[in-house]
Amino acid sequence: GEARVAVDSRRGWGRRQRALLWGVLLAVWEAAWGQLRYSVPEEMPKGSFVGDLAKDLGLQLPALQDGGVRIVSEGRTQYFVLHGKTGHLVTAERIDREQLCGSVQQCVLFEVLVHSPLNVFHVEVAIVDVNDNSPTFSKAALDLEIGELIPPGARFPLEMARDADVGSNSLLTYQLTSNPSFTLAMKENPGGKKQPELVLEKALDREKQSSFELVLMAVDGGDPARSGTVQVRINVTDANDNSPVFSKRIYEARVAENLPVGSLVLQVLATDADAGSNGKVSYSFGNIPEDFRVLFAVDSESGELRTASPLNFEEKHKYIFGLEARDGGGLTDHCEVEIDITDENDNAPEITILSLSSPVPEDAPTGTVVAVLKVRDRDSGENGQVSCELSGEAPLSIVASSGGSYKVVTASALDREQASEHRVTVVARDRGRPALWSSTELVLEVSDVNDNAPVFEEAAYSAYVAENNAAGALVLRVQARDADAGANGRVSYWLAGGSAGAAGAAPLVSVEARSGALYAQRSLDYEQCREFAVEVRAQDGGSPARSSTATVRVFVLDRNDNAPRVLWPAAGPGEAPGAASAPAPFEVVPRSAEAGYLVAKVVAVDADAGRNAWLSYELVQATEPALFRVGLHSGEVRTARAVSERDAAKQRLVAVVKDHGQPALSATATLHVVLAESLQEALPELSERAAGADAPAAELQFYLVLALALLSALFLLSVALAVLARLRRAGPPAVLRCLGAQRFSVAGAAFPADFCEGTLPYSYNLCVAAPARAVPEAAWPPPPLFLRHDSYKNWNWWRSLCFGTYAVKTVMP
Repeated sequence: GEARVAVDSRRGWGRRQRALLWGVLLAVWEAAWGQLRYSVPEEMPKGSFVGDLAKDLGLQLPALQDGGVRIVSEGRTQYFVLHGKTGHLVTAERIDREQLCGSVQQCVLFEVLVHSPLNVFHVEVAIVDVNDNSPTFSKAALDLEIGELIPPGARFPLEMARDADVGSNSLLTYQLTSNPSFTLAMKENPGGKKQPELVLEKALDREKQSSFELVLMAVDGGDPARSGTVQVRINVTDANDNSPVFSKRIYEARVAENLPVGSLVLQVLATDADAGSNGKVSYSFGNIPEDFRVLFAVDSESGELRTASPLNFEEKHKYIFGLEARDGGGLTDHCEVEIDITDENDNAPEITILSLSSPVPEDAPTGTVVAVLKVRDRDSGENGQVSCELSGEAPLSIVASSGGSYKVVTASALDREQASEHRVTVVARDRGRPALWSSTELVLEVSDVNDNAPVFEEAAYSAYVAENNAAGALVLRVQARDADAGANGRVSYWLAGGSAGAAGAAPLVSVEARSGALYAQRSLDYEQCREFAVEVRAQDGGSPARSSTATVRVFVLDRNDNAPRVLWPAAGPGEAPGAASAPAPFEVVPRSAEAGYLVAKVVAVDADAGRNAWLSYELVQATEPALFRVGLHSGEVRTARAVSERDAAKQRLVAVVKDHGQPALSATATLHVVLAESLQEALPELSERAAGADAPAAELQFYLVLALALLSALFLLSVALAVLARLRRAGPPAVLRCLGAQRFSVAGAAFPADFCEGTLPYSYNLCVAAPARAVPEAAWPPPPLFLRHDSYKNWNWWRSLCFGTYAVKTVMP
């Protein structure tokens, strides 16, 4: 017994090896034609080799290790896995073919989904049957009643055994224990199955033997063969010479799968020629599986066959079973019922998303696969034919693939700035009448690519800043927008250059990198820089970065920070702070001057601009206020009326120059006017003015001379004699020659009659005292003896006039 078990085990293993070899050869053959097919024996342990999937599909091992390849099956249970290191397809658990496939030989179909690049491959695995199931009967014993008058040759159908295995391992034959009264015959059904029948070989005599017990054995074709037995118990009944007879041997019906429960499928009819109880026929199921009894019910009296449960074409589309008619005497007849289930469009398509590549970069080329779908309709024929389409506005299209798979690809270029995500509805519709459909939504996010440069709100900016601003004051805020997202849309700013170059303009302003705010680096001065331009560059954070520039022109606004400056009458050097005042310029006006006579012109400038530089002139102080007037805008000093004899010979005028700023700034100019017809007439007035100006110096000089005279009278006498000698050689008029013709302002014959016509051209000269060696040229002759006492004052005046310093004006013809 142990030796036979070992032999049978080796035979079984040999069959498994052959089946595995055949499966590998079949897989290689199918891979060459675009679809992989493998086969593997059932009951193999977990991790058993099925096929080299990576090699057959040309996949790289790094892609397997990174999880870029996965197996997608229709059911929830994964029967196969992909070894990440070797690329081999192996079993995930022990596979029972009978539980998984039933009567279908090739039942495992799955897809291999490759992510990079996105693609799907169809793989079919045939589970090779192993003879691991013995034939079985639904009952432990079969009871038959046979009348004693039944003639020899009568046949009695017996229950067929069931074998879950397929092919050569399925049920092969039946055997009956030896008995002279009965033999076993085989009848082949329309479906190809063998129906065992008990054949009566000779007439029975109930009085001799009222019952028989036989054993029916069912044997399959496996190696080693498996068998199953059932006991057949035969009861010999009293005579009933007519058995029921069905009107048909085979009853056929075609019903829809959505037939309501309790609906009539068909009605069988059997007749019996006997009378009484022997002629009363009752109907029942023959030896049929229990699952058939759940779906159908037969009325024992009428023979009506009705549905007991809902029918489903997708589960089984044809049922074949037997009905029995039995009379009251125990005689029976049998018929076969064949019911075809027609398909109804009662299943909507099922959509399964196998893979979704989201987000997808916006620069993905047209035709990029973004999703792989699996669509299945459990109906058959046109009811199971499915078409898919996309609903919604999106640059996507759907392409049919093999095996009910579909690919969603990009139909045109993507632009994240226009749409950051796309929502489309996949609609699957069958061809039934009416058509059924189902849908699922796909949400595809678009990732950003740095394809947009920052854009300024304005190509050129203008900013206005008042001068004397504080350092760090805000000048302007520029802003650039980038349509990209994340780092690609994050904008930073800096100075790119300016009108005077980056080195010349950059020190004036700076820009904040994040906000784009321009700040003044130092206080601006309108008088030094009235305007300047800088270029601001905006750059995003992409790689590579994109940038753009904008020009910012800054205009410095003037403030009234400069007072008017008087050019004439010019102030002498003595007007510096802490020094004594220098004598102011003077003008000589003839007493015959009429109203409008041009006396002088006050010339002033202002470094500011605009209203801050508009100057106005006003006479604020005068010896004779009614005698002179000054032009409001021209600064020309003219006589307001004719000069009279009563007017003082010396006139002092003070004019103020104001600008139009807020607040206004001003400066003053002082002018001395001498009223005289000629220069000789004006000399006394000038001498008194000079003497008065040099009084402190003359007094000091007097004491010095006196001290020197006491110490060296002889030396002073020698000097006096030398000076007198030089004066005599110089000749008259020594006074005028000392003063010079340009020290006084006189009106010549060409002086215009109309004093209001305009401003006369002027030139200004400075008369400086001669050096010590030139003293004899400036020496004066001694006064005559007949001079009055006040001639001594005149002598001092002449001396100061010669050696003093005056600023005078000369009229140019």
